[in-house]
Amino acid sequence: MIIQSKIHGFICTTAHPEGCFNAVEDQVKFVRSRKPVKGPVNVLVIGASTGYGLASRIVATFGAGAKTIGVFFEREANDKRTASPGWYNSAAFESLAHREGLYAKSLNGDAFSTEMKERAAELIRQDLKQVDLVIYSLASPRRKDPKTGQVYCSTLKPIGKPFEGKTVDAFRGEVKDVLIEPATEEEVANTVAVMGGEDWEMWIDFLAQQHLLAEGVKTVAYSYLGPELTHAIYKHGTIGKAKENLKASADKLTKRLMPLKGEALISVDKAVVTQASAAIPVVPLYIALLYKIMKEKGTHEGCIEQIYRLFIEHLYTSTPLERDADGFIRIDDREMQPDVQARIAAVWPQITTENLEQLADIKGYCDDFYRLFGFNIEGIDYERDVNPQVRIDSIQGVGTP
Repeated sequence: MIIQSKIHGFICTTAHPEGCFNAVEDQVKFVRSRKPVKGPVNVLVIGASTGYGLASRIVATFGAGAKTIGVFFEREANDKRTASPGWYNSAAFESLAHREGLYAKSLNGDAFSTEMKERAAELIRQDLKQVDLVIYSLASPRRKDPKTGQVYCSTLKPIGKPFEGKTVDAFRGEVKDVLIEPATEEEVANTVAVMGGEDWEMWIDFLAQQHLLAEGVKTVAYSYLGPELTHAIYKHGTIGKAKENLKASADKLTKRLMPLKGEALISVDKAVVTQASAAIPVVPLYIALLYKIMKEKGTHEGCIEQIYRLFIEHLYTSTPLERDADGFIRIDDREMQPDVQARIAAVWPQITTENLEQLADIKGYCDDFYRLFGFNIEGIDYERDVNPQVRIDSIQGVGTP
């Protein structure tokens, strides 16, 4: 199959196995080029196939030599379509880990389900005995409650009043106005149910009941706050309510983990191009501006650079950097520097379709988006016939989402 990118809206419907492999290998090389992490031994990553979850697994494995179990919900290839990028990423990760004799096993299925929690618990019990780090990095648009069977769908809306602002069609290079009506109370509640902390609590409580959490265990969930510019659609919108719920869950989990001398933490990370962020109005234009400024300053980071800093500066050091007033770890510190945000605020009112390429790094945004799916990767011949069907060694009897 000759695999090329097919963009529909903010989604790419194809992925390239060799491109994804090279992208994962680049992250591994980055970690290998830095000093080792003296940290976790046995790690569970929930949401392990893309973005910050994948970066966490790479840093734990190749930075600390940890054994990792990854949980994700990805699509295997068939004769008519490619696998999802997360499938290819996970196959690449396992291949690279096994090549070096490092333990890595994966579970594919609905992380919100009781069945997946049971499968993960059995694998931990069988191979690791206990885990000392649990990363929670799910970014799903829907969730089925395992107790009631009700399906919740999240929405990206403001609360209280309509939102009017700018956004960008990155692939057409068009800046345009956007109007988003406010969410209903039901939409707010549903978004909290999907993106809040309830499932994180269920995972940790289940593992604790099974005695699978080691003394001193840490569990980390990822979040984003962003600048005032995006607050109406993000921090003060439906997603913001979900993030408030996530913080409440962190506080409750920390109390529950006290007998183990454990802790539940939230890491607030920098804005990066992900499949999730591409769907949020305003955010892609903000990211394109942010990229230009941070690249000029030499402070730009992707997922792997940030997660390496999270491990080395915050989680596994005798002198961790200070948290903010809410107790959050701030890996977005370089994004939120006053001079960076002042420049974005000054440029924002001026930006139009005509000056987009001059004022923003729209090319860098698009390039990062393509790279999520294994495209625009140096050294890959995209005209060459490749086999889209790639195995993940540790997965048996795969169910296709």
